Amino acid sequence: MYYVNREQIGVRLQAIPAISEALRSLADQWSGSLIEGLAQERALHLAIETITDVGSYLIDGFIMRDASSYEDIIEIIGEEGAFPKELQEPFIALVKLRKPLVQDYYDWQRAELHPQSRIMAEQLLVFKTSVEQYIERELIG
Repeated sequence: MYYVNREQIGVRLQAIPAISEALRSLADQWSGSLIEGLAQERALHLAIETITDVGSYLIDGFIMRDASSYEDIIEIIGEEGAFPKELQEPFIALVKLRKPLVQDYYDWQRAELHPQSRIMAEQLLVFKTSVEQYIERELIG
């Protein structure tokens, strides 16, 4: 029997609509201001942490193979069918931004709209719905 921490997954998935809305708003109204740049950094960072946290809970709960990196988390849950296959590449591109955002933040181009902002505004919502459906499918039937 699986022990899937649905509560912790749910808490993280509930954050996705706000992150998605922030990214969409930033992309639609981008002027390159410092505040927008900082907000974009934080929204992308939250997107990364949310996806990888949820992925880690899925890996642990459904006893999937161990992940060795953030990219590996995405590959594992993608291979297991937790989200549509065509999202694997954009999500891997997203998690590759973690190091620049967290460790090399002094080099981040704050005045530029990062392409992942527009892409993730939509894809995060698909991830949320897909994971919810995956959990139901795996635990019920």
